[in-house]
Amino acid sequence: MVAWLLRRALLATPVIVGVTALTFVLIHLAPGDPIALLAGDGGTPAYYDEMRTKYGLDQPLFQQFLRYVRAVATGDLGYSFMFQAPVLGLLRDHAAASLLLGVSSLLVATSLGVGAGVLAAVTRSAFVDTSIRAAASLAYAAPVFWTGQVLMLITGVHLGLLPVGGMTSARDSLTGAAHAVDVGWHLILPAFTLALPFAAVIARVSRASMLEAAREPFILASSARGLSARRVVTHHVMPNAMVPVVVLIGQHAATIVAGAALTEAVFGWPGVGYLVLHASLHRDYPLVTATFIVISTSVVLVTALADAVVAWLDPRIRLA
Repeated sequence: MVAWLLRRALLATPVIVGVTALTFVLIHLAPGDPIALLAGDGGTPAYYDEMRTKYGLDQPLFQQFLRYVRAVATGDLGYSFMFQAPVLGLLRDHAAASLLLGVSSLLVATSLGVGAGVLAAVTRSAFVDTSIRAAASLAYAAPVFWTGQVLMLITGVHLGLLPVGGMTSARDSLTGAAHAVDVGWHLILPAFTLALPFAAVIARVSRASMLEAAREPFILASSARGLSARRVVTHHVMPNAMVPVVVLIGQHAATIVAGAALTEAVFGWPGVGYLVLHASLHRDYPLVTATFIVISTSVVLVTALADAVVAWLDPRIRLA
């Protein structure tokens, strides 16, 4: 396991460096001048030059990148142009909201997707199977910003059941358990909106994997030995069918946790996605680049964790 972890770390290093370099170059080549956005339109050319020198934007792009890499190597992710604050502190302040939304949506997507996929595979009703597959196709095809607005209109505006924006109630100063309940109440709509497309994918993969595992010879042998259908499904079919599902969840978990910018923007959720969306509009180079470093690192770590879980579920799989 230690040797495998070391190999994964060595393989992940060039990936993270490549993502950092690509993000750094693309955000610097994007149209727009961060100094003009930061200083406004009324400044003199001398003032703009002074601002570029202050933030190191007067140097060639390659020198800027080398300076940034040296800073990141020492744990310094830069200074935000837009917020006038260290990037590391900004990410730390918004990470909790993104983790809460991402983990909640991941749990919802896994529960809904696996439950729907297993039900579609084991049911003897063609109507149930067809309905689940149709609902999964619709949920996957609908953009999250459209789904979020529809849910806001139905549950929030017309029915008045759920809050439609923010993380807490603006008019109340709650603490303790009341604050946790208020946050959970605001979490329902964005978590469900973010979970629906991924739940649809999990449902289709779970269904196909369950049907394939049910045709294996050892499953037929278990049924021939007199085991009940429920025991065959729960103790033999599902553990083997969940291997591709775990791989799928591992591949998408980090992107769900860190890539919820549209959902956070629709619901005004103060997470990292909402932060980096505004940073991109204002050409905040350090904040955007640091966010993608965190996202790429999270993807590598979660993928490694998923591989370990798959090897635990199926001892025939060897970590390489």
